[in-house]
Amino acid sequence: MEYVYAALLLHKLKKDVNEANISSVVKASGTEVNEAQVKSLVAALADVNIDDAVKAAPVAVAAAAPAADAPKAGGEAKKEEKPKDDGKSEEAAMEGLSSLFG
Repeated sequence: MEYVYAALLLHKLKKDVNEANISSVVKASGTEVNEAQVKSLVAALADVNIDDAVKAAPVAVAAAAPAADAPKAGGEAKKEEKPKDDGKSEEAAMEGLSSLFG
C-alpha cells in the first residue's frame, strides 16, 4: 500500500513516478523497500493515466456520518450501535484500488 501512496504523492507533486523516486519516498517513510514490488508497480502504472484513474475512483461519502451522530430534537441522544465488521467493506475497497491501476 505504501508504494501506491508513494506513486500518488509523486504524481501530485508532478515528479517522475519511477523506481528510484518511489524507493526514495518509501525509504523516507521508514519502511524497508521491496524492489520487486516497486518494479511491479512502475510496470503496472506505465500505461495508466493516473489523473483519469483518480477521477474514476469511487469516493466514499463521509458527510452523512456526522448528521447521524447529532442528538434528536427531544434532547436525548440515541444509543450508538457499532456495525458488524464482516470484511466486505475491506474487500470492496481492495476491488476499487485494483481497478484504479488496471
